[in-house]
Amino acid sequence: MAYTVDGVELDTDDQGFLLEPNYSEEIVKLIAEAEGIKLTDDHWAVVNYMRDEYKENGHTPNFRNMLKGYSEIRPGTDSKFLYDLFPLGPAKQAAKVAGLPQPLGKGGY
Repeated sequence: MAYTVDGVELDTDDQGFLLEPNYSEEIVKLIAEAEGIKLTDDHWAVVNYMRDEYKENGHTPNFRNMLKGYSEIRPGTDSKFLYDLFPLGPAKQAAKVAGLPQPLGKGGY
């Protein structure tokens, strides 16, 4: 599977994660649609959080660290909130929708 953004085909792995990060808004929309996710402001906030984490650390957080880190930005965030947004697993699915490579191990650090 590959996604095309601005006429450029972006390669993915066998699970649909980009091999190289792409920070365009268009890729988020394309992957979210493929995942059956209708984007809301809450989705975008998590996508931006995951992108910031990737840029800062070179990988995305596992679910536990994601929940802890994101709740510092949005107090009151719980696992249900994140699973409602990304039902196939917030750490992995949010990274995928954000246009990032597949997380390491069980979802990053």
